[in-house]
Amino acid sequence: MIGPKAYINIKRLKDNLLNIRTVLGSNMIMVVVKANGYGHGALNIVDALKNEPDIIFCVFTVEEALEIRNSGVSNNIFIFSKIHLSWLEIADVNNFWINISCFEDLEMITDYYYVNNSSPKVHIKFDTGMTRLGFDIKDAKKIFKKISQNQNIPIEGIYSHLSTADEGDLSFAKDQLDKFNETLKVAEKYGLNFKYIHCSNSGAILNLPNSFFNTVRVGMLLYGVAPSDEVEMNPNLKPVMSFCGPIVHVRRVDANTPVSYGGVYKTSKETNIAVVQTGFADGFPRPWYERGYVSYKGNYYKIAGRVCMDQLMIDFGETNPTIGEEVLFFGQKGDDELLIERIVNDISTTSYVLLTGIHGRTERFNI
Repeated sequence: MIGPKAYINIKRLKDNLLNIRTVLGSNMIMVVVKANGYGHGALNIVDALKNEPDIIFCVFTVEEALEIRNSGVSNNIFIFSKIHLSWLEIADVNNFWINISCFEDLEMITDYYYVNNSSPKVHIKFDTGMTRLGFDIKDAKKIFKKISQNQNIPIEGIYSHLSTADEGDLSFAKDQLDKFNETLKVAEKYGLNFKYIHCSNSGAILNLPNSFFNTVRVGMLLYGVAPSDEVEMNPNLKPVMSFCGPIVHVRRVDANTPVSYGGVYKTSKETNIAVVQTGFADGFPRPWYERGYVSYKGNYYKIAGRVCMDQLMIDFGETNPTIGEEVLFFGQKGDDELLIERIVNDISTTSYVLLTGIHGRTERFNI
């Protein structure tokens, strides 16, 4: 198909995992593949890493978990979303791990067990400052007492989520970590031991090595992209995705020729304008047109005018690009390099928004 392509470099993915392991040591790794593998294609990532040692896959919905399990993957799969009675049996049958984050969840899973004499394996989530899902830490004694009195529920893990671990000021993240450590001490008093203890995310891997415990969740970092511009990226990690689009038309135009909607871009001199078959419906970040550019054969060329739904135009100057060849929007491919972090900073967004926005008619290819 003629259209945008997302090239997924499997060697870089595996190299990134190897380099992350050197930082984490013997800790177990939860590979986060929610939101279609952060735009990389969940099944691409899972298939590439399923045979790596001690890999647990994390998703947000039961539907995402089912897609992975139905592809033949036997790894443990952890679901982040709040549990629902409608899919507990599916989780149980397919050996999905779930989380409980409130007393209603605990009651639901307890009732399910007594009816079915089985239950999905459970991780307890505590809110230490994200103010999202999770038990309030002030209720730790109450929840641990209930759990200690009901040994039938297969509780294997405990975790929390750090909300500022990828920022320069780590004071709040450290406060969260202290609260989580105190919660673990309370659990010990009730004789509770957890096989999996996790609090770290990608930012914490770079910023907070004392937050690793025995299990670490790895998301954006695995894909070779910095979780924010406030942390120093590990230089051994490389971007896994290269997002490209094909040149489908080239024309020579005069100076002062308006290009695209609104005519906000006018050529400064006689030049070559190329049409690339990719638009914001495919995930191209539309605001990037104002100061943005693409890479072609190792050189940068300015985006000419507003990005359309299906196409965008490039001012190539005196260069006469070849129809059918591709320009690079972001990533590293061949002689072309344009890091997604550059775009993120310019249009004041996040790498998470850009990567998970790759959709529409974009095809993904493993290379």
